[in-house]
Amino acid sequence: MTEQLEQAIARLKTLPTDKQNAIAALILEELEEEQRWDDSFARSPDLLAKLATEAMAEYRAGKTQELDPETL
Repeated sequence: MTEQLEQAIARLKTLPTDKQNAIAALILEELEEEQRWDDSFARSPDLLAKLATEAMAEYRAGKTQELDPETL
């Protein structure tokens, strides 16, 4: 375990139980989501490269636009 993670856990231990549980749920959800992404790409190792190729082709064809955070 890293020192930073140990510090985070030490701080979490000082919180009330309901807050500890809420943060634990967030962490577990994030880990599960990360695992889903890993599993998805493991099943189709060329998928990311294919998506990147398609995105670049759309960009070169002028089918993309610059993201404007003000319009989100």
